[in-house]
Order: sequence, then structure tokens, then C-alpha cells
Amino acid sequence: MLSAAIDVYEFKDPEKEKRFQELAYELRCPKCQNQNLTDSNAEIAKDLRTKIQQMLEADKSNPEIIDYMVERYGDFVLYKPRVKPQTYLLWYGPALFIILGLISIAWILRGRAKKQANTTAEATELSATQTQQLDDLLHIKKDKKS
Repeated sequence: MLSAAIDVYEFKDPEKEKRFQELAYELRCPKCQNQNLTDSNAEIAKDLRTKIQQMLEADKSNPEIIDYMVERYGDFVLYKPRVKPQTYLLWYGPALFIILGLISIAWILRGRAKKQANTTAEATELSATQTQQLDDLLHIKKDKKS
């Protein structure tokens, strides 16, 4: 049977405990990479949870705590990175790729429509010989009816 130590963080103020839970859930473990601080059992996650508790007890605001974590561990600790020049591609890239895809599809469809129109126009155009033959046939039919 496996057993793991459970860290208990006690707060005198229930509001600080709520903020602690929110921050630990919102920040990513630098070692685990795909777990937040709440879910991670890594030593660094435990240290960061302790640091969050200390900063909350020191009456630091959530933005101050987040700024501290980002300053030390980079934007990676945020599940939702801030919008800044280094993250523009992350935030706006998907929309840009969708727009470029739609433009490409429209361009391809327009090219196909032009090609089909040209093919249809070429098929309906008659050469001079064919026009003369058609005129002769029409005149023969007119003569037979008269």
C-alpha cells in the first residue's frame, strides 16, 4: 500500500485559504510541466505552496504573488500566459491560421470556378469552319421547309 505525506496549510483567515487554493490551482509546477501546484507532489511544488502560504500571511496580493513566481520561473508557471510581444503568436496564432486557411480555400475555389468557366466558354466557342458548317445546315433546313 502506498502512502504519501499530505501537506496541511493552515490559515487564520478563510479568505486567505481560499486565495491559497486558487493560486495553487492556477500556477503550474515547474518540474511536472502539466500539473498545477495543487496536484503535484514534486519537492519544488511543495516549496512553492509553502512560499505562497508565507506570502499570503505577509498580506501580499495575488498579483504580487504571481509576479514573484513569474519572475523566478518565467511565464511557464502560468497556465494562461500574459498577452505580451513574446506570447502574441500563442494568443493570436490560431485565429491567424484560421483566417489564412479560409483565404486559401476561397482562393482555390475561385481559381477552380474561373478554370471551369474558361473550359465551358472554350467548349461553346465554335471555330470558323464549325460556324460555317452550322450556317450551311441551318440554311438547308430553311430551304427544305420552304
